[in-house]
Amino acid sequence: MSESINTLDELLNDPMVRLVMERDRVQPAELRTLLERARGSAAGDMRAGQPMVPPAHMVAKNCFRQWLRV
Repeated sequence: MSESINTLDELLNDPMVRLVMERDRVQPAELRTLLERARGSAAGDMRAGQPMVPPAHMVAKNCFRQWLRV
């Protein structure tokens, strides 16, 4: 992955990212929706002017449930 990637679209179009997503059966649209939801909920929960981003383990747990369709 190049250090010049600045946007979500660039990230989702990166060949290596696409291969990992394909291996993990992650659809770009599903990932985009998850990230947009996280950004939307973080915008509503501001602390000292900075958006709140959930810890990685919470994001991973949520993604894991979606992948297993639990």
